[in-house]
Amino acid sequence: MEDEIILQDIPTAIESEKDFLVFKTRIYAAWQSYLEKIGKENLPLIVSSSVDLNSVKNLSKNSNKASVSKANSISLEERAEQYRSQKPNFSMEQLVVPESVKEELLIASKISVLEKLVFDEWGLRNIQPFPYSALNFYGSPGTGKTLAAHAVASYLERNILLVSYAQIESMYHGEGPKNVEALFYAAERDNAVLFIDESDSLLSKRLTNVTQGSEQAINSMRSQLLISLERFRGIVVFATNLVENYDPAFETRVRNIFFPMPDQICRNLIWQKLLPKNLPLLEDVSTEKLAEIDEVCGRDIRNAIIDSALKVAMNNGSTIGYRDLSDALDAVKKRRVKPNITVHKLNEEEKRAISLAIADNDQENPI
Repeated sequence: MEDEIILQDIPTAIESEKDFLVFKTRIYAAWQSYLEKIGKENLPLIVSSSVDLNSVKNLSKNSNKASVSKANSISLEERAEQYRSQKPNFSMEQLVVPESVKEELLIASKISVLEKLVFDEWGLRNIQPFPYSALNFYGSPGTGKTLAAHAVASYLERNILLVSYAQIESMYHGEGPKNVEALFYAAERDNAVLFIDESDSLLSKRLTNVTQGSEQAINSMRSQLLISLERFRGIVVFATNLVENYDPAFETRVRNIFFPMPDQICRNLIWQKLLPKNLPLLEDVSTEKLAEIDEVCGRDIRNAIIDSALKVAMNNGSTIGYRDLSDALDAVKKRRVKPNITVHKLNEEEKRAISLAIADNDQENPI
């Protein structure tokens, strides 16, 4: 607390030291609560009755320098301690995706096992120096990307190390690349499948004409990521929502696997796998009929099952019917955050006007 709260020129006319400590403790508690809300930590707070702005700026600079200096003194092994692997939560049997996607996953999963035979002894490294041990799962949220990463780890009988982009980046210049290096070190240390969620920013093109420190930082992280991918002999899985504007350097190192929204066959299987055996279902509940409700993913179905069960229980009901599940699924679909995009479809008159304008332009400016 002493290092995080600085009191300057505070009147000393307080009845006792105990009262002063209570005063300081309350300030500290309020400050920590605020930092939690904004997602920051270990930022100094200066409380003063007569503020010297220059001294405040110098104190802030010194504090940042001290934090950076402390971070720079951390070894690779120490930095890697913040990243720990775990047992995978899901298996390949629980994954419901099209057979073509599952086949790609199985082939990619075996690369690390078969690399020496296929790429070294059989000479494939001459045509592919970087085996696709790095995978990018892309597709809409809720389509099974995270579950698939767990399934790959389970299939290989390895742990999985889970991180998001937010856990790698740093507010301090130069820390991001070191975190990337430490992350790969931790995955190799644990012989774990590395899963990096929300990776869109990491895999995007490196910026040119960099003008800000933040832009330089992300470029440095991407460069370190390429180095780490070359050295890493395990499997790393990225999860993104889109494959757009990707750095070409990643294209030769990353195998893209698309996770589509489930079709009716997959939706039926998802319903069958997610409905618990102990759930008190009425006879009118048919997974085939529920699967006819389209534009939903596995996450939507899971949430609908939970919501319907809670609603029935809250109303002192004892059984769950088709209507309960379908209504809950409709409610889940309506709760989705819709992008603020307005799509205007041209009517026939507008189409004719555009066609005439194009024709007139072609006559005036022939090719």
